[in-house]
Amino acid sequence: MTQMKYLLIIGDGMADYPVEALNGKTPLEVADKPNMDELASEGCSGILRTIPEDMGAGSDVANLSILGYDPKKWYTGRGPLEAATRGIHLGKEDIAFRCNLITEENGVLLDYSADHITSDEARELMKCVDDSLGKPNEIDFHAGVSYRNLLILRNGPYSDDVMCTPPHDALGVKISETLPKAKTPAAEFTVATLNRMILDSKRILEGHPVNVNRVALGKRPGNMIWPWGQGKKPSMPTLQEKYGISGAVISAVDVVKGVGIYAGMEVVNVPGATGFYDTNYEGKADYALEALKKHDMVLIHVEAPDEAGHYGDHEQKIRTIEDLDRRLLGRLLEGLDQECTIAVLPDHATPIKVRTHTKDPVPFTICSPLIEPDDVKCFDEVSARKGGFGFLERGELFMPLFIVAK
Repeated sequence: MTQMKYLLIIGDGMADYPVEALNGKTPLEVADKPNMDELASEGCSGILRTIPEDMGAGSDVANLSILGYDPKKWYTGRGPLEAATRGIHLGKEDIAFRCNLITEENGVLLDYSADHITSDEARELMKCVDDSLGKPNEIDFHAGVSYRNLLILRNGPYSDDVMCTPPHDALGVKISETLPKAKTPAAEFTVATLNRMILDSKRILEGHPVNVNRVALGKRPGNMIWPWGQGKKPSMPTLQEKYGISGAVISAVDVVKGVGIYAGMEVVNVPGATGFYDTNYEGKADYALEALKKHDMVLIHVEAPDEAGHYGDHEQKIRTIEDLDRRLLGRLLEGLDQECTIAVLPDHATPIKVRTHTKDPVPFTICSPLIEPDDVKCFDEVSARKGGFGFLERGELFMPLFIVAK
């Protein structure tokens, strides 16, 4: 008997609330997505809570949960996951932060991504920040992809017991009202250090040639850093140890790659994968089919719907869902030449109405020759509630259903 293969397709932030401009339907309900609907029609659907009630609604927590890791036990923060992707070594007590390049204007957090600044521009700005604010063997900054960069605090009197607001949750908020805060007295020095660097970065970056040029072109500048998502290095079992399978992960987003690395998965980098609307959908499909020859499971993550949600653009969100369906999922289905269990789901919701992540349960469908189909014919938030899998209260319940042949 041929060994069963597994494809796990995650449309980041794809789930939504009913949108008034769409006559009370969600982008998933309105989008033309014949391949997702075909999988739902031939498979079994349900609703999954990927974010525990007392945890932040982020892709880090959600993807850990989907892969079967209880985030309450294994999650330490977004920063160390992204550091793993960048190949940055973390000592036992080192603290890694995601460090966005943001746009500050008139004391307000205007844009969490600095208008999706390019990676080349971000690299120049982060080097300037590191030269000015970094300290050898204590504070170092690292460029990542676009606005997604890193700050590492090492070998000092630092604490990760701080409250840092994700910048996409603070749009339009005054910087002074949303700066990091200490949860305990032991974290006060860390908070003072972070706040000083945040405020100093505006002075350092405002007149940088990269930003002067961006403003001249009508683009928003990356004129301030914003650290958040802090944590120390996690230690967790691999997918091989948990489920007896090998895996690969395909994503343009460092935090998802980092989850894969700590889960023992191979990171497959796809040329042209950007984490935005212009990502290389076809390349992700082709590389996934190739990786499936070597591994039991391939996780393919697409960031674009989440970005449209953050921008509050329902038309763009519909387009990203349709691109994912036609250009990625359709190409996968055409290229498969062996038995395969396929699952499609969002990691979390990023509703147009609120423009940020929420903890709402998400729809999922699993199509497999080993699973009896239910009566659901479409893939969306409403249809999935009638699915045969029902409502799964914890994300970790998903993988035992997905890995049906083990």
